[in-house]
Amino acid sequence: MISIPGYSVSEELYNGSRTQVYRAVRDDQKPVVIKLLKNPHPSFQELLQFRNQYNIAKNLNFPGIIQTYSLENYQNGYALVMEDMGGIPLKEYFSNLNRAFLKDFLKIAVDLCDTLNILYRHRIIHKDIKPNNILINPETKQVKLIDFSISSLLPRETQTLVNANMLEGTLAYISPEQTGRMNRGIDYRTDFYSLGVTFYELLTGKLPFKSDDAMELVHCHIAKVPPSMNKPHPNPLLVKEKGREIPHVLSDIVMKLMAKNAEDRYQSAWGLKHDLEICLRQLQETDIIKYFEIAQRDICDRFIIPEKLYGRENEVEELLAAFERVSQGNSELILVAGFSGIGKTAIV
Repeated sequence: MISIPGYSVSEELYNGSRTQVYRAVRDDQKPVVIKLLKNPHPSFQELLQFRNQYNIAKNLNFPGIIQTYSLENYQNGYALVMEDMGGIPLKEYFSNLNRAFLKDFLKIAVDLCDTLNILYRHRIIHKDIKPNNILINPETKQVKLIDFSISSLLPRETQTLVNANMLEGTLAYISPEQTGRMNRGIDYRTDFYSLGVTFYELLTGKLPFKSDDAMELVHCHIAKVPPSMNKPHPNPLLVKEKGREIPHVLSDIVMKLMAKNAEDRYQSAWGLKHDLEICLRQLQETDIIKYFEIAQRDICDRFIIPEKLYGRENEVEELLAAFERVSQGNSELILVAGFSGIGKTAIV
């Protein structure tokens, strides 16, 4: 076990490729969790991400976000000291749930909407929402979001084209625009996509897209429709997956979150929360969730211009027709001309 001045380390909680996490007790007897860089000689980028995590999280004093106490020098890097809420990753918690898992899921999902709304109000994009970055206390059912190492304080940013293995975030949960291959900016709605993948995995017990090849995963997020959560079932109001009943409306909510274009996803955490609360209320009152029209209260209070093509239907149709002919073995050359900034790249 490692030794950290000022702390009594009791156990190792996580040992990953880049970081280690330990449970400890501070000298004033306060229980804490300490995160360390695994690399004995960390790069500038690793140190920058660690400081970024501290600088963003220290100002977010809210129940749904893990509290950060201090960033201390440790060997050649830093030690990030955080609160110990006695939590375990959401993935681990759901793997041990019994048949009454749906009510637990909806309560947790509603709490996560409050957390996402806090990030939205503070113009923070998390960029790495996944079950392992969401902790839950098994006793109190308190849920908290962790790991702001790659988060952004900008309301919008652009992802440049890089090798798929070097992308920020976790490939299995990353949004299409976050891959840098969509010619689109990144805003708060990238977190909605990652939340949708998280919900999908918690409800079905599996990821929508799974591959050992990074480029294949990127392709799936950009172009492939997730496998349906709905399967034939005698009761049309419900579907069964691994012995768990998943309402059709809940499936629609998840699929909307995972829409390829950000404009087609939920536009606000409050709109998502409203639909989830209807599901929870129906389940508590009647023990069944009936279908209803989703996203009726989903209104965004920011003016965001959709990144869609307008008035280019003929050109797009011509390009697609040429692609279809070429796919049959022909060879063609198409030249796209126009003034700078007119949208040639977007069309192609």
